[in-house]
Amino acid sequence: MATGVLQRVRGGLALAKSGAHPAGQPLVWGSSRNREDSWFKSLFVRKVDPRKDAHANLLTKNEESNLYKIQFHNVKPECLDAYNKLCEDVLPSIHADKYYPCELVGTWNTWYGEQDQAVHLWRYRGGYPALTEVMNKLRQNKEFTAYRKERGKMLLSRRNQLLLEFSFWNEPVPREGPNIYELRSYQLRPGTMIEWGNYWARAIGLRQHNREAVGGFFSQIGNLYMVHHLWAYKDLQSREDTRNAAWQEEGWHEVVYYTVSFYTITFRVFPLIQHMDSRIMIPTKASPMQ
Repeated sequence: MATGVLQRVRGGLALAKSGAHPAGQPLVWGSSRNREDSWFKSLFVRKVDPRKDAHANLLTKNEESNLYKIQFHNVKPECLDAYNKLCEDVLPSIHADKYYPCELVGTWNTWYGEQDQAVHLWRYRGGYPALTEVMNKLRQNKEFTAYRKERGKMLLSRRNQLLLEFSFWNEPVPREGPNIYELRSYQLRPGTMIEWGNYWARAIGLRQHNREAVGGFFSQIGNLYMVHHLWAYKDLQSREDTRNAAWQEEGWHEVVYYTVSFYTITFRVFPLIQHMDSRIMIPTKASPMQ
C-alpha cells in the first residue's frame, strides 16, 4: 500500500513540476505559480492552523494534565520468570496506595518483537508535579529500593520515555481478558506532529467498533517526535480481521495515504514516518489490563 501511494505521489509531483497534462484535456490553471499552489493545497485534507503555541498544548488533554511514563526493560533470558514475579510482588502495591499519585496502566511481556522484554506504562494524574512527588516518596520506600537493587541484577538494559496523551484518543482503562496488545511506535519527521494529529483525530473514530483502540501518546522526554498507539485484540486472528475491516470504512484509505508522506512547497517528498515498529505483548499477572 505504502509503495503504491508513493508511486502515485511521485507521478503527481513530476506532472506538477513539468507542467504536462493528458492529451485532449484543456489546461485550466493560470500561471505556473498558481498551478503549483493549487496542486499543493489539494494534497492536504485539513489545513493546519498556524497558532503560536507548543504542539503539546494543541494536541493533548490540558484540562486533565495526565503524564505517562513508558518503561522498556530488556531482561536476561534466564531471569524473565523471576523478574515477573518480583514485579508482581511490588508494582501492584504502589498502584493501590493512594499515598502515591500514580497508576499502573499496564505491564506486559513482549511476545513478538524484542524478546525477553518487559513494558510498563504508568499514569501520573497532575503531570510533572505528581511525577516528582512519586519519585521523591519512592526514594524513601525501603521495599522499592530493595526491588530496584534486585531488579538491576536481572536486566541487560532499560530505557523510558515521558508521554502525553492525544486528546482524541481514549484514556486507557483496566480491561478484562484474555487479550493480546499491540504497541505500534512511529518515529516522525521533526515538525510533523500536528499533521499526524490532524489525520488521526478523524481516523480514530473508524477504529472503535471492536474496542480495539486503547490509547495514543506522543513523547515529551526521551526519543522526541515519537508516537505510540496501543491496541487490544482477542488474538492474532482477531487483529488481522479487525485491521482488514478498517479498509472497508470510508475515509480509512485516505488517512493511510496522507500519513505515508509529508510534502513541502518545493515539491520534494519526505516520509512523514521515519521509522515504525510493532510489538505484540502479553499482559502479566500484575497488569490492570488483561
